Amino acid sequence: MRGRPDRTYFSRALRFECLCLFWLFASAALTGCGTSMTVRKMEVTAYCGCGKCCNWERGSWKYLKLNFWNRYIASGPNQGKPYSGLTASGTTPHEPRPGLFSANSITHPWMVPFRLVFPWLWLPRDGTLAADTWYYPFGTRMYIKGYGYGVVEDRGGAIKGPNRLDLFYSSHSKALQWGRRQVMVKIYR
Repeated sequence: MRGRPDRTYFSRALRFECLCLFWLFASAALTGCGTSMTVRKMEVTAYCGCGKCCNWERGSWKYLKLNFWNRYIASGPNQGKPYSGLTASGTTPHEPRPGLFSANSITHPWMVPFRLVFPWLWLPRDGTLAADTWYYPFGTRMYIKGYGYGVVEDRGGAIKGPNRLDLFYSSHSKALQWGRRQVMVKIYR
């Protein structure tokens, strides 16, 4: 048939266009196209998942504290309700992890064999940050010197205003070691 174009030509052209669009979006995402960065001096504190920092206690007086494996909120409007340990956005909090191909592998070369053996240590992971979600919505990525990259996934009762930030650490001693600092923070939107 002379007047009808070949169907394989259109399917190849469509695949080529899809591939070009995918490459365009992937390169824009990798280069950070469309993101803006601001630097702000913030008061940065630290917290962990312990009962002192997150206001929970083991066991309930309702069961005479015999169910010590369960955790309950100690005070506030939700007192006595079960404590899940999840952030306000519904994720599990975690510390940042530098990954295999990072400056941390150069400064701490003894960690390279561990990162090679365990595949989940190959990729970097952002830490959990608590901020005022009125100013920094969930998913806002920030860089804090001395901590690394983090993503806003939580909000705290004492974290109010655009100049306050709370970092998650896995241990109470690390959180106390960080303390309260005035730090320049890079904010990526």
